[in-house]
Amino acid sequence: MAERNRDTLLNEVADYYSAKLKDHGMTAKGVDWSSADSQILRFEQLLRILRGDEEFSLNDLGCGYGALLRHLQPKYPRFSYMGVDVSEAMIAAASRDAPAHAAFHLGSEPPAAADYSVASGIFNVRLSQSESDWAAYMHATVDVLDRSSSKGFAFNCLTSYSDSDKMRPDLHYADPCYWFDLCKRKYSRNVALLHDYGLYEFTILVRK
Repeated sequence: MAERNRDTLLNEVADYYSAKLKDHGMTAKGVDWSSADSQILRFEQLLRILRGDEEFSLNDLGCGYGALLRHLQPKYPRFSYMGVDVSEAMIAAASRDAPAHAAFHLGSEPPAAADYSVASGIFNVRLSQSESDWAAYMHATVDVLDRSSSKGFAFNCLTSYSDSDKMRPDLHYADPCYWFDLCKRKYSRNVALLHDYGLYEFTILVRK
């Protein structure tokens, strides 16, 4: 994807989520999820990448207002967290009252590698972007997850196995088999595809 197209795409995404935050505040709807319960369910799938590590560092790409950080805190006593988002409004909200072991970065890539990186929901809302530009963005972003992680990474997508009558033209529905195959061939032999948790989406775990 040309740099100019990528900048346009990221600006459109940033504006979209900034507007959601303004309308709904620091809630699941503020990052365009339907409910807090489904948001937590997604987090639980992504965090299966951790493998029970007692102490770890984590990059959260597309961190929104920091919901994953707040989900992690009571469960894991020792971790460092870097939240990354293209929306300035989201970063400002996430930074508010954040603990000392958390930091935030405005941009599309983490400033440094961590043990793990995760991305929740960042591939769903295509808006006005073409399928080809969105595919290029997804491939480039999964490359970012890979090089920003020493132990593994995880991401989720809406599934192409969704009911056709419920699909929206502004959303992207990815082929889970394609992404599983790509991750096996390109990033690691240890890849899991989770498609059994009751939502019209899937999660990929890549262990190194």
